[in-house]
Amino acid sequence: MTQERQYFGTDGIRGRVGRYPMTPDFALRLGWAAGRVLAPDGEGLVLIGKDTRVSGYMFESALEAGLSAAGVDIRLLGPMPTPAVAYLTRTFRASAGIVISASHNPYYDNGFKFFCTNGNKLPDPVELAIEATLGQPMETVDSADLGKVERVVDAAGRYIEFCKSTIPTGTHLHGLRIVVDCANGATYAVAPHVFEELGAEVIPVGVRPDGFNINEGCGALHPRELQAAVLAHKADLGIALDGDGDRLILVDERGDVVDGDQALCIIALARHRDGILQGGVVGTLMSNLGLEQAMESAGIPFRRVAVGDRYVMEALHHEGWLLGGESSGHLICLDRTCTGDGIISALQILEVMGTTGRPLSELQRGMEKYPQTLLNVPVNPSARPHGLLDTQTVREAVRDAESTLSGRGRVLLRPSGTEPLVRVMVEGSDMALVGRLAQDLADCVRHAAERAS
Repeated sequence: MTQERQYFGTDGIRGRVGRYPMTPDFALRLGWAAGRVLAPDGEGLVLIGKDTRVSGYMFESALEAGLSAAGVDIRLLGPMPTPAVAYLTRTFRASAGIVISASHNPYYDNGFKFFCTNGNKLPDPVELAIEATLGQPMETVDSADLGKVERVVDAAGRYIEFCKSTIPTGTHLHGLRIVVDCANGATYAVAPHVFEELGAEVIPVGVRPDGFNINEGCGALHPRELQAAVLAHKADLGIALDGDGDRLILVDERGDVVDGDQALCIIALARHRDGILQGGVVGTLMSNLGLEQAMESAGIPFRRVAVGDRYVMEALHHEGWLLGGESSGHLICLDRTCTGDGIISALQILEVMGTTGRPLSELQRGMEKYPQTLLNVPVNPSARPHGLLDTQTVREAVRDAESTLSGRGRVLLRPSGTEPLVRVMVEGSDMALVGRLAQDLADCVRHAAERAS
């Protein structure tokens, strides 16, 4: 039986700034504990990157002090996308990389994501070892052995060149006009340059972070501004990234949103056609039924796993496959990089557009997207969402909804792994029915939560 983790969730540690564990004293101890576990001989190197939240400075300093107290050297990357930290951790042969980010959450949240030396997320035993070490008395190494700190001044340039290397050398973006929305987050100083250096005309959006406006009305979670900009500038497409740069949502030349399932389908079908798709494709329980059917029609194996990129990654490694992702836009192309990367995923789509000569609006027709409604129901953070979903009233409501769909759709209720929410998803061929069932289920969960609190 897997031991339950106290701090680490599906994507690192995350929470409201100022509320334990997202406090500077915890970050200090976390840095020390991570240093003791990841570089036990005291001769390791840890990279620290962050997004643009105002609290990033505070947590960076605290982590730095804790790592130094453990005798570990530190390299500061400054504002840098999460996938960039994963890449640089590999290239520096570092013991670990740490990203200070709460990804798509508002500015008042923050978190810590860890990568091991190969650029992958930490395995469960290592996270458990860090948590166990957090409970030990904090001891500082001798002054002569304290970790030293340096800033990596060319981190952005290194990552830009790596991104460009993930498409064939002869590929260029000349003649394309692209709107790039960086969500006022970690990609603001990187993403526009990648596409410009490949020859595109870039209209940047969301590139003026002030510490508070990350993900605010922009980026992958809020593509309306991008849709309007694509139409206003008569662009060929729009690219929306989230606050830490690991998610991608697209907008085609007509202003229509292309989500992660559709983008994954485009890449998979193109690679299958070219004979370079190794094995099948991994999606999640939230992946649209249309993606599954498109893969089936093409003869491509498809597997669903629990929501979270770590589960997609685990399945890819287990199957020996290379391509997977989530409808939220977290796509993984293991033949290009070691983790989900919004910029690199966008480049794969642009490569398909270039080789086929087809606009994004045509490419997305390879998948018939089923209407899907997703509602978030806030719950008390101290509540047990799994127990909440196992109550008789909620179970009966789910059975009734599934009976109404008569096998022509799906119902999924699950606790969020990153926020105090229960996510309610209903999918089917009738949009009005899907919306009504989702609202009824959300109301049922909300009432159950109120009774439990």
